[in-house]
Amino acid sequence: MATKSILVVDDNPVNSKLIRVLLAGEGYDVHTAGDADEALRVLKNLSPQLILMDVQLPAKDGLELTRRLKADPATRGIKILGLTAYAMKGDREKILAAGCDGYIAKPIDTRALPGMLEPYFES
Repeated sequence: MATKSILVVDDNPVNSKLIRVLLAGEGYDVHTAGDADEALRVLKNLSPQLILMDVQLPAKDGLELTRRLKADPATRGIKILGLTAYAMKGDREKILAAGCDGYIAKPIDTRALPGMLEPYFES
């Protein structure tokens, strides 16, 4: 079975570490970036199958970065899940309209997260 590669883009180091440790324990190859610029640097040398993208990042937000990645032929095939603490009406639509393939609300249910990601590795 091939290793499933994930990039976690989150400016909160506690969230990044929690997700990294949890998913690495499930056998995923997990990389992290603290902001959009760092994510772009990481993506020069890494082609993950999935990106977990915090919607609220400093400077360039996660939706802006998602639009950029989906417009680039080199990265448009990467599945992106928006991570958001905002569950306001219309947020789901805004996240999907930016190009995210889905979203996960924060706080993240650590018991359910690995199973929530599996469909994004199929096909």
